[in-house]
Amino acid sequence: MSAPTRPRSRRGMPGGAPASWDTREAALRTELVTAQNNIGLLAMRLEEATAGTNPFTGTQEAVADLERAITGDPGWRRFTTIGQQEFTAEGMVQLRAVCRLMSLANPLIKRGLNLRSYYVWGQGCEITARANGKAKTDGAGKEQDVQSVIKAFIDDPGNQSALFSAQARDELEHSLGTDGEVYVALFTRPQSGWVQARTILADEIHEVISDPDDAATPWYYRRVWTRNTHNAQGRLEQTTEELLYPDVDYKPASKPGMFGGVKVRWDAPVIAVQANRPRGWQRGIPDAYASVNWARAYKEFLEQWSSLMRSLARFAWKLTAEGRNKPQAKAALAAAGAGNTSTTPGERNDVGGVAVTPVGGNLEAIPKTGAVIDAESGRPLAMMVAAGLDIPVTMLLADPGQTGARATAETLDWPTELAMMARRSLWTAFQKRLVQHVITEAVRASQGPLKGTVKRDKVTGREVVQLDGDTDTTVDVDWPDLDETDPKAVIDAVVAAAATSTLPPELILRLLLQALGVREAETLLSEMTDDQGNFKWPQTPPLGGAGQQAADLARAGGDPATAGPGPMGPDGQPAAPVAPPLGVGTEAAARQADADFGLFGGRGADDQADTTAGPDPQPEGPGAVPSGVFDPAFFRLAGDRPPPDDEEAPTE
Repeated sequence: MSAPTRPRSRRGMPGGAPASWDTREAALRTELVTAQNNIGLLAMRLEEATAGTNPFTGTQEAVADLERAITGDPGWRRFTTIGQQEFTAEGMVQLRAVCRLMSLANPLIKRGLNLRSYYVWGQGCEITARANGKAKTDGAGKEQDVQSVIKAFIDDPGNQSALFSAQARDELEHSLGTDGEVYVALFTRPQSGWVQARTILADEIHEVISDPDDAATPWYYRRVWTRNTHNAQGRLEQTTEELLYPDVDYKPASKPGMFGGVKVRWDAPVIAVQANRPRGWQRGIPDAYASVNWARAYKEFLEQWSSLMRSLARFAWKLTAEGRNKPQAKAALAAAGAGNTSTTPGERNDVGGVAVTPVGGNLEAIPKTGAVIDAESGRPLAMMVAAGLDIPVTMLLADPGQTGARATAETLDWPTELAMMARRSLWTAFQKRLVQHVITEAVRASQGPLKGTVKRDKVTGREVVQLDGDTDTTVDVDWPDLDETDPKAVIDAVVAAAATSTLPPELILRLLLQALGVREAETLLSEMTDDQGNFKWPQTPPLGGAGQQAADLARAGGDPATAGPGPMGPDGQPAAPVAPPLGVGTEAAARQADADFGLFGGRGADDQADTTAGPDPQPEGPGAVPSGVFDPAFFRLAGDRPPPDDEEAPTE
């Protein structure tokens, strides 16, 4: 069916046709299309009925068609394959390469990984052994110095560069973000037990060989890499090397030198740190993998938004001129400095230009009613990036947003803190296993610094280390709090705990140093104990000047704030002297001041001196301490051992 022809005017409108002609023509065309569709549908059903495959003839046929629709769809098939089969080694190499590139080029991925590293490693951590070579508290001999062995391992320049420096720790955390895993080889010398740690790139680990009966128990890591050397002429020579490194926990009874035709480096076991590893898989997945596509989408959104803003800013004015007057109008605008008024397609236009249109022409922007074209429209894309990295979007964008608050942008919420604490727990387990290997090899080596035995557990098959002298092998890894806790509140809590007389002074000092943020606290703690393990109470340092005068006033029961030139008085009149409280002896006041000091200066309630009125008591008996002599009993916590009777009291 064809529409009747009719003459049209120069502008394409029906010439002399009634007003309802267009409506009638549109209705006829719609009926034609509907009829053609019905004919096609009837023909298809006829073919299905003839072939006997009509899905509407029974329920079983309909269910079968639905199953085929699901399993036959390429998208569903791709997702099920990913869930059942691990990525190939080649695919993982490409995945890591994309994540590394995005961590360098995309600001969101870069900042997200930096934030994770800052939260985990920004304040560092301390690794200490409980056995430090001091005498045992129960007096049963002297323990071995495990702390010195661990400290020598950590302070080694090579190990610092690989694992323990600030830069190394930042690189390790970024490796989990872009590679999803970190491999550390522990090259061990058999005679001395010295351990040198080196990292292995994730791309060089081509295969993880596991227990045939337990895929979660790795045996070997097959490393394939290109070795670069220079000959005598300085030319680069490259060779492909292949080795097998045993897992640090794989200790078979017999250690073959070759496995599958590849050499095994038993002197360099490997510790693997893997993040986001799905259950049943052998390789970790980068932290940035879930956010890469959303970061790219946010980048494209900002590019499109920027292009839209640039296009809207091209024209600020409209000038209407007849065709013969357009050249004169353009020349006048150019002479007046109105910007680039070019109307040639493809030629650049300055911002705020003038659009020259012919008479009857119109230039206007697309209506923006109901449309949101500001940059905040892409915030949900940035939120997906933040969700993939387990950080708040306010911190990812460094902006609390239009409805946010500055306090929200500067603090971590509880789920984010848990995510960072979980990552810290991962690194804690790694560091404990690392130093445990150092202790084991220091015992196993014939010339090692630690003495003891390394036995194999008959049940688990794992090695068990027993140090001579019943020395404790426990190692503590301490992390600072993620929240900004008020040091005064922590110190008050420590003082309250010390008043219970149940904590040793070493622990109290450790807690105080941690509350004050003192680094290398173990060094100071070791200096505060003697070879017998006794805590050495600090003596009052000579303050001198107004400081010494303030201390003297405090001990005499006076006001330390009055130390110095004295209170101000009227001009020309001397200040009145400040006297100690009447009726209080200087020795009794000093004892009371010690008790008021609290933590290190206090005595128990039953041990405090009488503060009743009266003169200074005179020393009586051979063990009495005269006034003005330092009494170490004043500077010990309740429950601590008193000094020996034959010990001389040091003078101030």
